Amino acid sequence: MLALRLTRDAHPAVQLRRLLVTAASAGTAFLLLCALGYAMGHPGSPGSGLLRLAWCAPPLAATVYFAVAVARTDPGTKPRPGLSAIGLGPLRLMAVSATTTALSGTLGSMLALLFFLHLRGDLTGMPFDGAAADYLAAGRPLPLPGALTLLAVVPLGASIAVALTLRPREAGPAPAPSGPTYGRFGAYRRTSAPETFGTYGRFGRQIVRPTDNGGGEPAGPAGSEGTNGAPASARTGETVPATATAVRSAGAAVSVADEPATHREAPDAVAPDTTAPPAVSDAALLDAPTAAPSGLPWGIAVVTAGLAVETYTSRTAPTPPDLTFSGAAPGVLLGWALAAVGLALAGPGLTHLCGRLLQAARPGALRLLAGRVLMAEATRLGRPLGVVCAVLAAAYAMASLHGRDGLSLGPLTTLGVVLVTGCTVATLLTAAVEARQTRTDTTAALVRLGAPATMLRGAALLRAGALLALFGPLTLTVAELAALPLAH
Repeated sequence: MLALRLTRDAHPAVQLRRLLVTAASAGTAFLLLCALGYAMGHPGSPGSGLLRLAWCAPPLAATVYFAVAVARTDPGTKPRPGLSAIGLGPLRLMAVSATTTALSGTLGSMLALLFFLHLRGDLTGMPFDGAAADYLAAGRPLPLPGALTLLAVVPLGASIAVALTLRPREAGPAPAPSGPTYGRFGAYRRTSAPETFGTYGRFGRQIVRPTDNGGGEPAGPAGSEGTNGAPASARTGETVPATATAVRSAGAAVSVADEPATHREAPDAVAPDTTAPPAVSDAALLDAPTAAPSGLPWGIAVVTAGLAVETYTSRTAPTPPDLTFSGAAPGVLLGWALAAVGLALAGPGLTHLCGRLLQAARPGALRLLAGRVLMAEATRLGRPLGVVCAVLAAAYAMASLHGRDGLSLGPLTTLGVVLVTGCTVATLLTAAVEARQTRTDTTAALVRLGAPATMLRGAALLRAGALLALFGPLTLTVAELAALPLAH
């Protein structure tokens, strides 16, 4: 009942995303039922039926991937203050999200069953009754267990994937600091231990920071201010623009927000003093580390393996491979699946590289902000970008190959291509919405610090242009390499 209430009272944009999940589930379930109908009409050729069933795997994977992305951006299942007091902790909210996804998938499967029965002629009352009676084996009774099993694949798989993705994770110990630590009176040592308040009350400020004239200056209560509370720029005579300071603060906030919760605070850490702000300088904000994803070399290797499998299959096949729903080649599908996985692994690394390139060669405030955001959101945006790149490359290869020979893809193949392309593009847009939701506090801080709205829009356009400039040629290159062995 709680899942139904959250579904009914959701925002229109959330309802639209759920309806898109329902539509994708309906299309995938219809393709599965069509494979069942072909197997019923051709009992003597089980291999062809299995190939059609294998061709339904890409739409199924795209639908489940899109359902997980929609569940991650659902505000109704986010942890909120007060929910744990009434028994709605992270585990219960995960169950609610999985149930909501299962409801959307079940509704789509029921719609697919109704449409399938109308095409078979089992149900009447619509203009297209019995339009595909010969193809869907209308003269044979529909096996109810097999049909229900195929209809349950989409909602069950989507709900399990959502539950695994949104499951609560235990906080682990924080990693040990890599740099040197300082003990009592600023002495260097390997381990650090908290000092009592009386220690600093007896001995005062101990750490001395060198200044420009070679002398020493005692550290103040904040890392970027002196003993008189003035900023470092005021003491040295430099002028720091408000926009640059805002961008530095935004870079640090984005980097910290994207860092896992398990790495932000150690279990045995001392509670910070809430009466004074932390001692963080502008240089530390600017140099806030953002770890680069490590999947780029693995992604390149998997893409190469996928293209090699596709080339070997097309070269050794006695006839040119057919890429349609009526006769899909398993080797070609396996090669494209490996290429898609490789691009998904390489996508975060390429997105992080885009962010670094934007900040190269003395960047200004605009490029610094755009690059920092891309580096912080490399994993969240890079994987959907890699999948979209692989799907568009496969669609381009199929269109160029069949258009060159003057062949038609057919209605079921077109439906599968539209499903996979639409789900992957919708997943990318949903990931962009999720990234925007996580940057709400950072954007509000920039606005409060005086950053103009035109700079924020310009940074968004600059990020989109940089990603398009990198992933566009990559998509065309992979598409040409995928279509080259199939054309001979």
